[in-house]
Formats: sequence, C-alpha cells, structure tokens
Amino acid sequence: MKLIPFEDVLQDELKDEEFRVLYEAEKAKNVIARTLVKLRQKQGITQEQLAVRANTRQPVIARLERGLDSRTPSLDLLFRVAHGLGCELNISFTTGKTRKK
Repeated sequence: MKLIPFEDVLQDELKDEEFRVLYEAEKAKNVIARTLVKLRQKQGITQEQLAVRANTRQPVIARLERGLDSRTPSLDLLFRVAHGLGCELNISFTTGKTRKK
C-alpha cells in the first residue's frame, strides 16, 4: 500500500471551495484558541477570572480555548475577551493565491 503525505491530500481537498471555507474557519478557531490559552496563562489568571473580566461565563472561555465548538465566536465576544486580557483585537483581510471559481 502506498502512503500519501497528508499535505498532498490536504492540498487536493482545498481545491474544493466548500471544504476550503470550512477548513479555514476551523483553522481560525484553532488559532484563537491557542492564542487565548497562551495569553491567559502568561497573565497567570484562571478561565473564571477571564470570564469575569470579559463579562461572560467560564464555560464560554473553556469552549473558546478548546477550539472545538461548532459555533464561530462573535466579534463582540472576542472584543470582550481581548479587553479582559488587556489586549487589542486586530482583524485583517489578506489576499492569498488567486482561487479558481
């Protein structure tokens, strides 16, 4: 049996527009999750403490940090969490490779 490298499979799958959109959304949620954990731990605060600062509940912070929630976090929530961490939320749009339609 011939093994196919993951990157080859992924690049092939990313040609499908629906897959690509879903993949990029999951990737963004994962980046948010890793960033929140890193920033919170660097400040030495608990999820509960961050939740209070962000005017939300601890399970919401836990879901964000897991990055596995099927829901995409709202901008309002992300702004409140950023403020709770003493950070500024920056959102940018970048152009990538031209995609065939």
